[in-house]
Amino acid sequence: MNDHSSLLSPDTLAQAATLLAHDEPLPGGPVVPPIYQTSLFTFASFAEMADTFAGRRRQPIYSRGDNPTVMEFESRIAALEGAEAARAFSSGMGAISATILAFVGAGERMVAVRHVYGDAYRLFERLLPHLGITVDYVDGSDAAAVAAALPGARLLYLENPCSMIFELQEIALLARMARAQGIVTAIDNSWATPLFQKPITHGVDLVLHSASKYLGGHSDTVAGIVAGSAEHIARINARTFPYLGAKLSPFEAWLLLRGLRTLPLRLAHHMKSALAIAERLRGHPAVERVMHPAYSNHPGKATLTGFSGLFSFEVAEAIDVPAFIDALRLFRIGVSWGGHESLVVPALASLQQTPDVNSFSRFGVSPRTIRLHIGVEDTEDLWADLTQALDRARR
Repeated sequence: MNDHSSLLSPDTLAQAATLLAHDEPLPGGPVVPPIYQTSLFTFASFAEMADTFAGRRRQPIYSRGDNPTVMEFESRIAALEGAEAARAFSSGMGAISATILAFVGAGERMVAVRHVYGDAYRLFERLLPHLGITVDYVDGSDAAAVAAALPGARLLYLENPCSMIFELQEIALLARMARAQGIVTAIDNSWATPLFQKPITHGVDLVLHSASKYLGGHSDTVAGIVAGSAEHIARINARTFPYLGAKLSPFEAWLLLRGLRTLPLRLAHHMKSALAIAERLRGHPAVERVMHPAYSNHPGKATLTGFSGLFSFEVAEAIDVPAFIDALRLFRIGVSWGGHESLVVPALASLQQTPDVNSFSRFGVSPRTIRLHIGVEDTEDLWADLTQALDRARR
């Protein structure tokens, strides 16, 4: 059995744990930052309003823009990612859309790794062409292929690892290649979180998260965020954020702040349990392969200091995939991930979603691929559920 325990050294999570659990003293002494559930903020004078509108001072004006609770969440994520600034959105797709449209315009081109998140792919294929934006897809694990696709592009879009089959990219190398040509790099870091991967320290310009996943951690919030340099976030603020309307609500920001406090504890459990189950699946006769970054020899693994609870495996032809899915009792059938619950998504079902625009079918994902999210249930109980379902699904 491979030993990955050294990745979870005290230094890996300790600094983040203190940052997320500690609040600066607030007026009145509340332990938890308050929810500023207000649509607007007033000014004490004409001069105060004029200075705020002119940018000479920063004060929340209207909660479609800045809100103190949302700003606290943004500052926490910026600190975790080692970024100068961050901007939160009402969904991960809000963050992705605003970021891309801030840096790529009509008549321009972007490069994206294949197997990106499904709705990002559908955005690229269904909306961006109507805006005159071209997207070229590339095997991100092949640095030479990425280099060949970069000339003339405005943005390079990465996921490390990518969705469903968890291919890795050497993000430091790709970021250097892009920067040499004046190309902005953006990466979806939802899988690793800032605790297990800090792309900005490896030269990536903008880091995106579906905060609905591990950052929230309780499957009760939909949100997104992008972090980067003050200059890049200012461009998003000026060009797209105020006008797309995808603002994060104060209450959801408060839920996210709550979720962040336990992020180091949750990720440690997700990682340990998922590695144990992945290792057992590798030895199961009904499993042909396990797609988990822990087993990759790709140099893109070097930027990961840990692994989350999401991975895939491919069953043998003797397994009836629908029967296996229906036989599971602890694993719920559902999209998303990052919460307390264990989930399963079969590629066979995903391949039927928008078949005209489906990255899994386009880029050859096997219909026998099954994605698991390992939650915080007992590991032995989850393994027993998987084995009984595999036994019952044999043709």
